[in-house]
Order: sequence, then C-alpha cells, then structure tokens
Amino acid sequence: MAAKKILKAKNLEALGARRLAELLIRTSARDASVEDLLRLELAGAKSPAEAALEIRKQMADIRRSRLFVEWDESPAFANDLDTLRAAIVEHVADADAMDALDLMWSFMELADSVYERCDDSGGAVGNVFQAACVDLGKIARAAKTDPTQLADRAFAAIFNNNYAQYDDLVSILKPALGQEGLAHLKLRVVEFSDASTTDPANKDFAGTDDSGPDSTSKDERRERYRLDVASRALRDIADAQGDVDGFIAQYDEETRKLPRIAAGVAQRLLAAGRAEEALHALDASSKGDAADRRWSGLEWEDARIDVLETLGRADEAQQVRWDCFERSLSIPHLRDYLEKPADFDALEAKEKALDHAQEFPDRLAALSFFLSWPALDRASRLVVEHAQSLDGNRYDVLAPAARALMSEHPLAATLIFRAMIDFTLGHAKSTRYWYAARDLSKCSSLAPGIVDFQTHETHAAYEQRLRRDHGRKRSFRNLID
Repeated sequence: MAAKKILKAKNLEALGARRLAELLIRTSARDASVEDLLRLELAGAKSPAEAALEIRKQMADIRRSRLFVEWDESPAFANDLDTLRAAIVEHVADADAMDALDLMWSFMELADSVYERCDDSGGAVGNVFQAACVDLGKIARAAKTDPTQLADRAFAAIFNNNYAQYDDLVSILKPALGQEGLAHLKLRVVEFSDASTTDPANKDFAGTDDSGPDSTSKDERRERYRLDVASRALRDIADAQGDVDGFIAQYDEETRKLPRIAAGVAQRLLAAGRAEEALHALDASSKGDAADRRWSGLEWEDARIDVLETLGRADEAQQVRWDCFERSLSIPHLRDYLEKPADFDALEAKEKALDHAQEFPDRLAALSFFLSWPALDRASRLVVEHAQSLDGNRYDVLAPAARALMSEHPLAATLIFRAMIDFTLGHAKSTRYWYAARDLSKCSSLAPGIVDFQTHETHAAYEQRLRRDHGRKRSFRNLID
C-alpha cells in the first residue's frame, strides 16, 4: 500500500490558486465554519474596516442564535469563536487599535448569550474568552485610550461577570489603566459599595414571595452578590496598586483567620517587606489542628515556609516542610526538605520518608507517590502487600501504575490489572468489559515472567475463577473466548 501523501502548505501550492479556490468553495458548501473563515479572510485582505464589518456581522449571528451546543459540539464551537477572536487581533488591531478594542469588548459581551446555550463542561469555550480577555488588555494598551473611560467600561464589565469571563480583568488592564485609571475605578466601586450599604431601598426588601423569619429575598441575595463582587474588585485594585493594607481591609477580622485568606494576606505582607506582620497573620489562623486547614490545601504551609525562611528561621521552615510531606505525601515539600542544608543524613531521611509512604493509610496516594518519586520497587511491594484493598474503580491511578510496573514488576502489574477487572465484573460495568478483556490479555502475557505468585492465585487459577463466577456475562465471555 502506498504511503499517504503528507499535507503541507508547500505541497498544496502545487495545485495552483484556482484549484485550491475550487476545493475551498466545495468545502465551505458543506461546512459553515469554513465559509465564515473564508469570509473573514477575504474581508481582511480588502481592509481592516471590511474585516471589522464582517466580524461584527458574525458576532451578531452568534448573539441571535438559539441553537443549543451540546458538550461534544463545544470544541468545534469554541474553534469558531476563536477564529473571530484571532481575526480581531490579526486583521484589525495593528491598523486600528481603537476599533479593535471596541470589537474585543463586544466579543467579550457575547459570553452571556453563548454560555446560556452551550454545555462547556470541557472548558473549551471558557478558554477562548480567557484568551480574549488577555487580548483585551494588550489592545487597550496599544489603543492608549483615556484611562477614566477604560475604567468606566471595566467597572461595567466587573458587575456583569456572570460566567467568570472577567475574573482577571483588573490585573489584565493594569498597564492600560495606570494609576489614574485604577484610582478612578476604585472610586467607582467604592461609591457603588457605599450606596448599596447606606441606601434604605437596599435594606428593605418587602413585597417578595419569600416567607419566614430567616427568608432572604431574591433582591437581597442579588445585592449581597454585588457587594461581594465589589469587595473582590477592591482587592484586585489594591493588588494592582500595591496597596497591601487596602487588600487586607476587604476582609473582616474573622475572615482573615481563615487559613486560605491568611495565606494570601501573609504572602502580600511578605512581598511588601513586612515579614513579622505576615507571621502574625498566619499565627492568628493556626489555632486549630491540621484538619481545620484542609480546605486551604498547602497554601497556608507554603506561606509559612516563605515567611520563616525570610526571618532566618530555617529549622522551623524545615519542620513545616516535613509536616506537609507526612500529611499529604507532597513530593515538592519532600524534595525541598532533602535539598536544604541541614544537620541530618539525607539518605537516611529519604529512607524514613519512603518508609512513611509505605505505611500511609491512603494506599492509592502512596502508590502515586512511589510512581512519581520514582521508587518502583516500593510501589511493587505496596501493591503485592495490599492488593485486596486496591480500589479497582480508580483506573485513573491504577492504569498508569500497571503500565509503569509491567516490565520490571510483572506480579504487581498483574495484581493491579486484576483489581480493575474484578471491579468491572463485580459491579457489572458492561461498558468497561472491553477494557477488562484487554487487561486479562495483558495478565496472560505477563504470567510467564512471574516466577512466584506468592500468596496470590496463579494466572490459570484466576482465569478459571473468572469464568466460573462471571460466565453468565455473555458479552464479556465473547471477548475472551
């Protein structure tokens, strides 16, 4: 069979312009997205003004559409959106930054109508709007628009952030806003916040359908949401202005004690050269045990390590690193712990860490740790000793573990495959039968290389048991017979 011709621009040039044009016309007749792309390119070839006109037309079509985009159609839809985004940057921005800025704002405003009719569970559409927001900042800087006008438009966007499309807007627009624009934006947000908390109309929400002494009206919930948005905006503005105290002021005293919030406050104080205050902020939130900090991940600990290092308290920082590893098997913290100058034997400390992981209650977390470290001999030992307790439903962890162990540790790989097979058949997961049959075939190929099955069944005994216990699962039997 002849090898397929590789498609490259140079190869396609040989077809000639007329033939390529005919092929594109034929393709565009079957694919509307290709037709839209061609119209954009033709308009861009004429002039930036023509390109802008075509972009506005296609955005209007998207805004008017009511067709729902299912999750499996979302990536293609995202590609169409990204074509429009790229056209603004490539065909308009260099020639007319002001017009491109207006276009990109209009593109961002598509978000509400798009998300309302799109299943973006894969995040492809969200990625396009995130990229467009970044483009917005670059174009705004090139346009050299009036900072106060830009701040006014940013203010409107911040309070219309229904789908998180403007989450990073303040930091993105910071270069274009400058101190003048940031100050104006802050003034607008503060005025709104003050009016919301002092206007009697915002405090009395009578006449709603809600009932009961603890009921909250829709208007009141909406107003609380807007105040939360204002508070976040003021924090973002404070960050952009380098105003640490302004950032802290957006949290009440109790909220500052939450580990995640305290970590953010501490990092900002540390960056401002206020390490002692940073440590105090962390201490104020560390009264509970580690379980009280579980929702903050390791943010609190990372902040504390940075602060302790800055204050010259390296031994205490090391202890925090070790505590992080003991609690979560965090590889970055263990590596930092072993690499920092200390008065302990690094090899002995490494073995102590591996021993701790070997006895870690969460077997799959320990297995992932050994695979990533890597310590495949330890991973194999863990699997062989605890094969019965492996959760065969966690194929996201087990499948790559089996692949990693197949060549040097066939028994461990086999036991992992068995765990996934047993779960699939034991819970009658018929959609996974093909994978179970495939894994059983891998077990067959690994069996000759296993000298000693130790306390576990031989492959022949295991396969015989499968056929006995699950012989009535005809679709599975058909795959293995």
